Amino acid sequence: MSQTALLIIDVQKGFDTDPDYWGKRNNPQAEENMARLLAEWRKHNRPVIHVQHMSDNPKSPLRPGQLGNDLKDEVAPLAGEPLFTKTVNSAFIGTTLETHLKENQIKSLVIVGLTTDHCVSTTTRMAGNLGFNVTLVSDGTATFERTYAGKYHSAEDMHQLHLASLDGEFCTVMTTQQILGQD
Repeated sequence: MSQTALLIIDVQKGFDTDPDYWGKRNNPQAEENMARLLAEWRKHNRPVIHVQHMSDNPKSPLRPGQLGNDLKDEVAPLAGEPLFTKTVNSAFIGTTLETHLKENQIKSLVIVGLTTDHCVSTTTRMAGNLGFNVTLVSDGTATFERTYAGKYHSAEDMHQLHLASLDGEFCTVMTTQQILGQD
């Protein structure tokens, strides 16, 4: 696992600061699981990479200059841990993430973050398509409820459907405990 990076996507305060903007969320333990994985990666000096969304939507709690743009304390980068900023869903578009991974001979990623159906899903798909071996942590991700075409979809349904869509095609979906048990 030494060449496996922990990729932490968009774990920002804005997901907590405006519940009316986002709606109801699933998996309230996601950040706790992310922090457990992060502690393990740091303990073993494995590569940790952070991603931060810099929304250009003037109404978004994740736009630069707003408290909501800040990364959450439990997964904040330490000195020397790279931070990539992005304005779109994929952490690979408009960043040098792919170059960084290749230059550091990182071939595998363990992905956690927010939200399952947006930036996590998009980055996972692209990582798989780019040839990286990807593990997506089911209990280290979360999302929000949605209504589409007049039909309500709970946050948990959205989460599970995206995990099902990604698993076996773009990644392997595992739990935090399954990953920690591999050490």
